[in-house]
Amino acid sequence: MALFGKEKYTLVKVRKKVIPDGLWIQCPECQAPHYKKSLKDNLNVCPKCSHHLQLTASERVDLMVDPGTFQEHDGNLTAVDPLKFEGPKTYLEKLKGDQEATGLKDAVLTGVGKMDGFDVALGVTDSRFIMGSMGSVVGERITRIIEYGTSHSLPVVIISGSGGGARMYEGMFSLMQMAKTCAALGQHQKAGLLHISILTNPTMAGIMASFAGVGDVIIAEPRALIGFAGPRVIEQTIRQKLPQGFQRSEFLLSHGLIDMIVERKDLKNAVVKIIRYTQKD
Repeated sequence: MALFGKEKYTLVKVRKKVIPDGLWIQCPECQAPHYKKSLKDNLNVCPKCSHHLQLTASERVDLMVDPGTFQEHDGNLTAVDPLKFEGPKTYLEKLKGDQEATGLKDAVLTGVGKMDGFDVALGVTDSRFIMGSMGSVVGERITRIIEYGTSHSLPVVIISGSGGGARMYEGMFSLMQMAKTCAALGQHQKAGLLHISILTNPTMAGIMASFAGVGDVIIAEPRALIGFAGPRVIEQTIRQKLPQGFQRSEFLLSHGLIDMIVERKDLKNAVVKIIRYTQKD
C-alpha cells in the first residue's frame, strides 16, 4: 500500500556537520568543555574552575621570558641507551617517538633570557617527554645551565613539571643526576646567587627530591600535586587515609614546604619582584 496515497516517496538526507578533532578540550578537574583556542588565550587555565592545565616547555618560556630574548643552550644533547633497555618498546624507540611528538631532544629546555630586563638562566621540564622524567640529558642540561648562571652571576629559575621522576630506562645513570644537579646548586648558593624553583602539576619523585625541592624561593601553581610517592602508594603503604588535599600546593604551603602559591598569569611578575628585591646594589 502506498504511503500517503503516493507510489513513491523521497527520504530527505540531512548532512551531518563534522566537527574537526582537536578543537575542544575538557577540563580534567570540572569536566567543562572549552574551545581550545580560547583556553590557550587564557594560558591553559580553566575559566570555570581555575584548574591549571599543563603547558609545553616552549609555552612556559614564552610566558616567562621577554619576547625575542631567549637563547637555548645545549639543544643538541641526546640520550643514549646504556642499559640496552627492552620492553614493549626499546628505550631508543621511546626516545625517538617522543622526540617526533614534541619537537624536543629530551624532557627539558634550558637557556638564558631576560625577565623584565633582568638576565636569568632558565630551565623548564616538559611532561610530554617520558613524563618529564630526569635522565642523563635532563640532569646534564640542568647542571650546565646552573653552572652557567654561577659563572655569569645570574639568578637561576627552574620550572618543574614531572610525574616521572628519575628515568628507569637509565637506572643508576638517572639517579646520579639528582646529586649532580644539587651539587651545582650548592655552588650557585655559595656564590650568593638566587635559585627560584617553580612547581607545576605534577612535580613528583626524583625531580622533587632534587633540584625542584631546594630553591631559595619555592613557588607553586594552584592545586599542583607535589611530593615524592603518590597519594595512592602512600595510603597502600601506611594503610591510613590521607588528609583532604594532601600533597596539593595549598596543603604544602600551610605546612611550610613551599613559600607561595601564584596564579599562572602572575608568575612572571612574582619572579621579577623576587629578583629585583634580592639584587645587590
